[in-house]
Amino acid sequence: MGHLGKGKDGGFEVKSKGLERLRRFYDRFVSMRGNPKEIALGFALGLFVGMSPTLGFQMALAVVSAALLGWNKWSAAAGVWITNPITAPFVYGINYWVGSKLILWVFPEATAHGQAMLSRMGPIVQKTPMVMASLILGGVVLGVPVACAGYWLALWAVTRYRLRVKAQMERARQRLREERARRRRHTKAS
Repeated sequence: MGHLGKGKDGGFEVKSKGLERLRRFYDRFVSMRGNPKEIALGFALGLFVGMSPTLGFQMALAVVSAALLGWNKWSAAAGVWITNPITAPFVYGINYWVGSKLILWVFPEATAHGQAMLSRMGPIVQKTPMVMASLILGGVVLGVPVACAGYWLALWAVTRYRLRVKAQMERARQRLREERARRRRHTKAS
């Protein structure tokens, strides 16, 4: 099992393959080219699409939608990975649970009527419309706050990264100016 250790620069050094991959993803994400707001909007869109029951089409749906809206396509594709082979059972399970509770709360009579209409069909087919409706409703209800949180988190991370890079570049320029001034003083003194 991996762990975090103290790095050479005083920060933490990742000593786990999973955490290292997550760190590389984060580094690539925050250093993405483009407008930070468009990157954050694309990521939020990807998260929203990732919460939908469109497994298999999510990446294409997110990238095409981001392109049509003028948002960052790469960050939209990254956001879709909220549902991956490890998280999909949890994401779809919670989407179904929330959606089914909302459907029963909003349409209690429609559920009974729908079940009566489908009673002649097989048990699996009988429940399919309700399962899909629950997944879609749960995906929308949970997708909106997840996308909103993802937008602000992505905007903060990208902006923070760019400010840090800008500060590092300014410090390097300052050191270069100081070195040039020191050389000029040294040359004049000689």
